[in-house]
Amino acid sequence: MTIERPPARRVPSAPADAPAGSGGVGAPAFSPLYQQIKALILQSLQAGEWRPGDLIPSEQELAARYKVSQGTVRKAIDELAADNLLVRRQGKGTFVATHAEQHVQYRFLRLHPDHGDRASEGPATRDILACRRVRASADVAAALQLRAGETVVQVTRVLGLGGVPTILEDLWLPGQAFRGLTMDTLTAYAGPMYALFESEFGVRMVRAEERLKAVAASPAAAARLAVPAGTPLLSVERLAYTYNGVPMELRRGLYRTDRHHYRNELS
Repeated sequence: MTIERPPARRVPSAPADAPAGSGGVGAPAFSPLYQQIKALILQSLQAGEWRPGDLIPSEQELAARYKVSQGTVRKAIDELAADNLLVRRQGKGTFVATHAEQHVQYRFLRLHPDHGDRASEGPATRDILACRRVRASADVAAALQLRAGETVVQVTRVLGLGGVPTILEDLWLPGQAFRGLTMDTLTAYAGPMYALFESEFGVRMVRAEERLKAVAASPAAAARLAVPAGTPLLSVERLAYTYNGVPMELRRGLYRTDRHHYRNELS
């Protein structure tokens, strides 16, 4: 499957009345003021000023920093919280969201059991089959906005749900950002993979795009998923982004759907 190359990243210039602290960068012209503040907070998140799990400054402090009203800051934070980038905690403040939190561990996994819920299946199991540094093929490089042949880390694994091998997937990560990611690192880490990316590499996946289609299991895939060759599978290709639309992971998975279904909420 070929992914269209995402548009090149572009840094918009700030309007003449951009809030203080913008440095003339990052706030799109003609956008509402709270959207400009949202963009500036995103810049700080991307730069690592506040890491996943950190408490960010109060609304009053941010208002003073950007020389805007607290109401403007509150609206920007509301949107970032709705996007699952920040988390409000009553009486404690606002924190940078993290994939280590239980309720967002499988934020991008839309596969649900036909009977019961995901919690009833128990913890997912992982079998890491490979982790190696390779040269990016043209389609992988285009998806990740890399040069063809640039180094990427390719990981192959099987995810088990309810004791049954259910997902076979390959994922590709930019080699520079994930320097030091090894098989030993992956197998030793007990938490979700995205939490590992946050804690060890400072990369947080904040949104993703997916493409789905039906395919027949090849003999190799069938053996990994313990199904007969030719069994219908759901092919899911996901491109995950960190802050400000930077692609950081391409993932291609084959899903068994004899006990599970793909569920998405539309609004």
